[in-house]
Amino acid sequence: MSTPSATAASPGKGFRRAVSELDAKQAEAIMSPRFIGRRQSLIQDARKERARAEATGPGAALEAVEDRDGRAQLNLLFSLPAPPPHLLSRTLKAFETFEARIQHLETRPAQRAGPGGAHLEYFVRCEVPCASLAALLSALRRVAQDVRGAREPKVFWFPRKVSELDKCDHLVTKFDPDLDLDHPGFSDQEYRQRRRLIAQIAFQYRHGDPIPRVEYTPEEIATWKEVYSTLKGLYATHACREHLRAFQLLERCSGYREDSIPQLEDVSRFLKERTGFQLRPVAGLLSARDFLASLAFRVFQCTQYIRHASSPMHSPEPDCCHELLGHVPMLADPTFAQFSQDIGLASLGASDEEIEKLSTLYWFTVEFGLCKQNGELKAYGAGLLSSYGELLHSLSSEPEVRPFDPELAAVQPYQDQTYQPVYFVSESFSDARDKLRSYAARIQRPFSVRFDPYTLAVDVLDTPRAVARALDVVREDLQALTHALGALR
Repeated sequence: MSTPSATAASPGKGFRRAVSELDAKQAEAIMSPRFIGRRQSLIQDARKERARAEATGPGAALEAVEDRDGRAQLNLLFSLPAPPPHLLSRTLKAFETFEARIQHLETRPAQRAGPGGAHLEYFVRCEVPCASLAALLSALRRVAQDVRGAREPKVFWFPRKVSELDKCDHLVTKFDPDLDLDHPGFSDQEYRQRRRLIAQIAFQYRHGDPIPRVEYTPEEIATWKEVYSTLKGLYATHACREHLRAFQLLERCSGYREDSIPQLEDVSRFLKERTGFQLRPVAGLLSARDFLASLAFRVFQCTQYIRHASSPMHSPEPDCCHELLGHVPMLADPTFAQFSQDIGLASLGASDEEIEKLSTLYWFTVEFGLCKQNGELKAYGAGLLSSYGELLHSLSSEPEVRPFDPELAAVQPYQDQTYQPVYFVSESFSDARDKLRSYAARIQRPFSVRFDPYTLAVDVLDTPRAVARALDVVREDLQALTHALGALR
């Protein structure tokens, strides 16, 4: 097995040779020491969401979250002097008086010695009209002791059914050409209008609909052709075998060719047959939480617009070249598809901090991952397989290559202004999947999740009964496998 430095020596020569074959404009862009433009990422969004949550989080001991209908959700802990029966009924009467809806009530061993020697404390999750909140707390403090807020682990809403992905539509930016002065299409009014028209397909799309087809213009097809032909010439020596195999199938079955941009509906059908993944049109870069949640249902949110013609070899945001050439061939591989879904499942209900870490893991694997095959380094990350310059850079002698370790990759600083100085290499997709699952098992959530491929829903395993139902399914699968082994004897 070759060392990273040994395997990277040849690509370094290939880099210089390939650049000489490009026209002057392309060569200037690739050889430039500075990355042209800024690249959007899930990590940037997740980091902003985490910072916002920390900045607006409750600093007081009592936490209340106001709902849209004027009701506050409240987590409370309090203790009662022994013996408490009559005091408990008076306490509950206070909730009734102020129209508080008790959603959960339980007793817990006291974490600290309570007044009067109380050895139990009471946890209540309730919902109360905001106008009555102060009066409720005052009434409780007259009856109970040590009334305080309970900061229960916050579980963020997440979709339970694939149809609920219709609600996962929070865009970081809707139309980058309209908002980003540095975007190649900012001053091109015709391009910006075209982007708006294509974005409407995603805004109007609902789960179960066929994905509307886009009639691409000659200029858009010319941009696609330049990217397609340039990258395809590099795949044979730089892409992993799984990408090569799927790319050939896509050319035979799904309209992949130089002179035509594939339609998402055709590609989605191809993926559905191969790995159960399907595409869904999206108008731009989704929030990290929404994008990762989609992966849990084997749904990949895919753009239909294409980068500006003035910058065919680089796009500061996801576009159909990035999605169709980088992501789709990899999602056709069963093991990689499972790896992608596992990241999504790990994100459901996770904290903002964990979402940021999972986004970083996604960045250094699905977007910019390397793997070892036949003693050589190969690219499997979509960010590499859709970027001529960075694909060459990643397998040259310039960057540092480290063994994939989810704990380290999840906190590794990322680079969105230039090429990555560090890449992580996996021994195999199976090895990466197993390491990811071990990492995900340590994420603190008050439940586990399981994807049901028959209903395309997520089962939340938060009670013994829910776990028992899941075990029944596993027993049936094991029984079928046992019978199959018996038939082979």
